[in-house]
Amino acid sequence: MIELNFKKSGGLVPAIAQDADTKDVLMQAYINEEAWKLTLETGIAHYYSRSRNKLWKKGESSGNLQEIREIRVDCDDDCVVFLIKQIGDAACHTGYRSCFYRKVSGDNLVIDDKKIFDPDEVYGDKK
Repeated sequence: MIELNFKKSGGLVPAIAQDADTKDVLMQAYINEEAWKLTLETGIAHYYSRSRNKLWKKGESSGNLQEIREIRVDCDDDCVVFLIKQIGDAACHTGYRSCFYRKVSGDNLVIDDKKIFDPDEVYGDKK
């Protein structure tokens, strides 16, 4: 198995999910060794939730899975880019295609995308 440097950042490595076709950056999350192994074994993106302190398979609740097309590893072995096929229209748990649905405009953050789904309907109390 390809070894990443999980020791450098306390057991977690940043993972960027990027659409393999459009190259849109969809989200950034973290992986631990278990998430890394499951991602390599299954071909579906797995992450580690810092807020919930647990492993999660992307799309497990929403159905918006991320199928791995290619993985790129940086020169220090402590950051990865998952080039993915987004199954379902949204990567963001807030209901947008990308977690980067806001832009800086002066002193404000402005939403410049449209919501694809209502997170309350999809997740209920599971968020």
